[in-house]
Amino acid sequence: MTTNDWTDAGFSTRSIHAGQDPDPTTGAVVPPVFLTSTYKQDGVGGLRGGYEYSRSGNPTRAALETALAAAETPRGGTPARGFAFASGLAAEDTLMRAVLRPGDHVILPDDAYGGSYRLVARVFGAWGVEHTPVDLTDLDAVAAAVRPGSTRLVWVETPTNPLLGISDIAALASLAHDAGALLLVDNTFATPYLQTPLALGADVVVHSTTKYVGGHSDVVGGALVVADGVTIPGGLVSPDGATDVASAVAFLQNASGAVADPFASWLTLRGLKTLAVRMERHQANALAVARFLESHPRVTRVLYPGLSSHPGHELAAKQMRGFGGMVSFQVGSEAKALDVVDRTHVFTLAESLGGVESLIEHPGRMTHASVAGSALEVPADLVRLSVGIEDAEDLVADLERALD
Repeated sequence: MTTNDWTDAGFSTRSIHAGQDPDPTTGAVVPPVFLTSTYKQDGVGGLRGGYEYSRSGNPTRAALETALAAAETPRGGTPARGFAFASGLAAEDTLMRAVLRPGDHVILPDDAYGGSYRLVARVFGAWGVEHTPVDLTDLDAVAAAVRPGSTRLVWVETPTNPLLGISDIAALASLAHDAGALLLVDNTFATPYLQTPLALGADVVVHSTTKYVGGHSDVVGGALVVADGVTIPGGLVSPDGATDVASAVAFLQNASGAVADPFASWLTLRGLKTLAVRMERHQANALAVARFLESHPRVTRVLYPGLSSHPGHELAAKQMRGFGGMVSFQVGSEAKALDVVDRTHVFTLAESLGGVESLIEHPGRMTHASVAGSALEVPADLVRLSVGIEDAEDLVADLERALD
């Protein structure tokens, strides 16, 4: 088989094989790490495989980009195009510069990731791009926030970070397209194993591959996956004259240079191979933890889409294949929250998420400190868990000790 033969295969098969044919020279079943900055040319312009300089293209990165695109493409669907970056924010920055210009408008969640909000509000805000935070679960509010002729991008996180809100991707895609805008979905929390936004009408998917895709807390990276045939809204043209989003992103990826390096690409590709089996354990453990927290008298609220008490439970069950490994909960005061995060032993107090080890953090003081005082400020008593793949009984016991 070749990399073109995996369109109709299942998720795990695609993740292990797409873009990862055995090395033609040695037969190595794992793609090599091409730690090279440049490539010999057979005469001027005589490129081997199209490679000339590793910012513009590297075989290890190309394998990752193919695998990511295959993971996000609906089974049997038209292949999307993947791009690997040095971080999730680098991916978001590139996408925004590809599709936005000064004077354009972005709709984003009112509980978006703090780093994304900082990029939109403070970096692109200074460039003349305006934004409106909206409760994306309220479709009427989203429709009211649309500015005809200037809204170019509807930015979706589902589940959101850190409040785990669930948004209707198909409905938001329809609304965005009616407004002449694109729908971007941050699929970092759900992963392509549990949710395929392109199958629901999204135009672009973004990932922090640092998280679940890499899965081992040993690499930083990001990715964009662009659906086939998506054009830049508003009749805009990229600096190289392209009108389609994938070509515009490809131009800016090379022109700006925030690409994934070969070793980071290799680590991420290795993580993607085991994503399916890891997510099964993550979400099984998360459900056990969420059920424990829901029964604990010192916990005032638990946020996990897998609980029937979650307001987005039914929608999540409809558009996701599972509920993920993230759990948030509230304990009544900031002091209590800070006490809890300081008392765990199996859960490590650290930022980030999606690794095999369980992490605990205080969003208000840590990952979401950049949104303090804004419309996206998170509750002071909120604790966020990235539930790992340890033994569930040890995770529950650790939280019980911290709460008691």
